[in-house]
Amino acid sequence: MKILVLAWEFPPRIVGGISRHVAELYPELVKLGHEIHLLTVEFGQAPRYEEVEGIRVHRVHVAESHNFFHWVSNMNDSMGQHGGKLLLEDGPFDIIHAHDWLVGDAAIALKQIFKVPLVATIHATESGRHNGIYNDTHRYIHGKETQLVAEAWRVIVCTNYMRLEVERALHSPWNKIDVVYNGICVQKREPSPAFDHWQFRRRFATDQEKIVYYVGRMTYEKGITLLLNAAPRVIWEMAGDAKFVIIGGGNLDPLKRQAWDLGIWDKCYFTGFMPEDDLNQFRRVADCAVFPSLYEPFGIVALESFAARVPVVVSDTGGLPEVVRHGKTGIVTRTGNPDSLAWGIVEILKNPDYADWLVENAYEDLEVRFDWYRLAQQTEGVYGRILHERSDIEW
Repeated sequence: MKILVLAWEFPPRIVGGISRHVAELYPELVKLGHEIHLLTVEFGQAPRYEEVEGIRVHRVHVAESHNFFHWVSNMNDSMGQHGGKLLLEDGPFDIIHAHDWLVGDAAIALKQIFKVPLVATIHATESGRHNGIYNDTHRYIHGKETQLVAEAWRVIVCTNYMRLEVERALHSPWNKIDVVYNGICVQKREPSPAFDHWQFRRRFATDQEKIVYYVGRMTYEKGITLLLNAAPRVIWEMAGDAKFVIIGGGNLDPLKRQAWDLGIWDKCYFTGFMPEDDLNQFRRVADCAVFPSLYEPFGIVALESFAARVPVVVSDTGGLPEVVRHGKTGIVTRTGNPDSLAWGIVEILKNPDYADWLVENAYEDLEVRFDWYRLAQQTEGVYGRILHERSDIEW
């Protein structure tokens, strides 16, 4: 099959989870014998065209704009023009695959002009992120998501939770939606050979302190304020031997003020952005990873902790309980409840044998449920179904 993929982020441009998803799924589809052309956005010194693990990457220029939605419109214009050129000169293509609403306008236009079936992967919804639609910005994005889902031949989501959400919020028929989990390439997250465990660890905590960490975006729905509210109880239960490391860029000032007001400033370390190599090393020295999200379609950060053999505590929101099996591969706590979160963290820190058992189960789950090659085969199955259905109709 020949597939045209549209994604607004792809390494080295990394904004959220879509970048890693696209960068790790499609090399596996190349291995299965498919030809993948990826349309994405130019970034830094990255070449306008290159092959990355078999993916033919086309980076398009986007006219700058101070208004994000104008920039998205400019991006779709560029992707539409370059995509049309590709479909004319390198076609025919069998499938167009769009990742989220941002590339929807270009994907829909190419589908309609060239009569190529469209697949849409919905990674999250505006309604889910805000627990409803409340203003014009929400309504605009929600409208784009609804349109993309309506135009798609089939829709792929990352969890059964998201299947329910897309059916409810975006009015998609249940039988049009396929669930294909996110995956992880364990080999890409190995620390460098020169890694000195204790020397690196001492950058963040004393030898006696247990390291509890969060990594991700500094947004409300990620529940970082809940983690800080849970921290005093954890510190007390651990007789002071706990250190909370918050990793990620963004506006950290409100969180720092919260830590100060709670009297735990000396037990918190806000690292800001951490390079990928350092992050891979950091996971190897941590004692517990915590993801207390209020909304989370999947939670690929949990898989990254599985791969690094770090025990995981999560909230029971969204797709997290599907990814982390409570009492088997991690601990699942009540969403929005700092006491429940503190209990889960203390369970991990005070019971190292139990934590090791969870880690071993979680690592095994990576191969059983979250291996990209198997997930690529499932994606291939979605494509195959569409081609079979397409052959039976007159467009």
